Amino acid sequence: MYLKMTKRLLLETDKRLLWKLAWNFGYKGMRSVQLFKKRIKQGEYFPPFLYISVINSCNLRCQGCWVDVSAKQERIPVDRMNKMIREAVDAGNSFFGILGGEPFMHRELLDILEAHPDCYFQVFTNGQFITDEVAKRLRRMGNVTPLISVEGTKLVSEERRRGKEVYDKTMAGIQNCVNNKLITGVCTSVCRTNIDELVREEWVDKLIEMGVMYMWYHTYRTIGPEPNPQLALTPEQQLRIREFVVNMRVKKPIGIIDAYYDHEGKALCPAATGISHHISPWGDIEPCPIIQFATEKIDDDRGLKETITSSKYLKDFRETAAKATRGCIVLERPDLLKEVVDRNQAKDGTARKTAMKELEALESRPSQSSLTVDVPERSWAYRFAKKHFYTDFGAYSKLP
Repeated sequence: MYLKMTKRLLLETDKRLLWKLAWNFGYKGMRSVQLFKKRIKQGEYFPPFLYISVINSCNLRCQGCWVDVSAKQERIPVDRMNKMIREAVDAGNSFFGILGGEPFMHRELLDILEAHPDCYFQVFTNGQFITDEVAKRLRRMGNVTPLISVEGTKLVSEERRRGKEVYDKTMAGIQNCVNNKLITGVCTSVCRTNIDELVREEWVDKLIEMGVMYMWYHTYRTIGPEPNPQLALTPEQQLRIREFVVNMRVKKPIGIIDAYYDHEGKALCPAATGISHHISPWGDIEPCPIIQFATEKIDDDRGLKETITSSKYLKDFRETAAKATRGCIVLERPDLLKEVVDRNQAKDGTARKTAMKELEALESRPSQSSLTVDVPERSWAYRFAKKHFYTDFGAYSKLP
């Protein structure tokens, strides 16, 4: 399997793009994590991976979306984005996840990413704005991997995303990427209506045949103005996904990412460990994309690194979340999250200004820590990478 994956990378992608991935994301990313490890020994938390929602607008209206996609458009301006990225680079970072809304609706997005050839960007997108021309420019830039969201086959996609020809347009965007030899990924927010369609070998084989290089299964989160709890997964379904991912990693020549488990299969929350935090379209610094409360902004006079490392709110969130559960505090203990928000007088960062009412209405639900058994990594490569560069970093040492 490893030889097949190597062959795919060498023959199906642009070699220059592969080098950019290996250097900007691989080597520099590992260096960022090592620096992060050194800092946390001194009690200093600056995440090696930042996720940035550059815009709130989107052309789709997906079920359960927590972003104010229908509100007045808010974009992080070019100068603020460039300043934030430079400050993060000065602090040792090189990798950034770009989210929305739909990131490609930000008119200057490609100009921003192109201005930082020493960084690597993963763009979370529905793929419908990736024309052949856009894909060609991404190839010239070389420092961007599109991660394109597919929420089901044709019928389910149109229901989940509330649009016509959604699946076909998204698949066309994927094809434009692979035709231009981009390192292309496909992600899915797995819920009850798409688990049977997409958590199966036939779907993995289809993506490999298309030329997709990696996948990412997210777990549907019941949050936002329309949380749709009927789509939430049961613990048994979450265990099914975990076992499927672990098995496919040693069977199929495609990368499969997950963000909720360490090398031993123990649950974790990236925000609670401090490895990542989120920037909203309004410049708010938040624990993660689904927690839309903040006490600081990116344009604080202290600079990005000092603003994040000195944040009492982010520190309180990390410690409270880690003490409460190895899973998602939003799902399992929304009451504790409300206490953190109240204790730090964090402000509602949404345009709709109903985030607190939504939080108060949440009921406790199972998350990744609700699995009845741990499912360790079977792949030696994933075990090594997770053990050394993606673990709990001692965050859960106070848990029983």
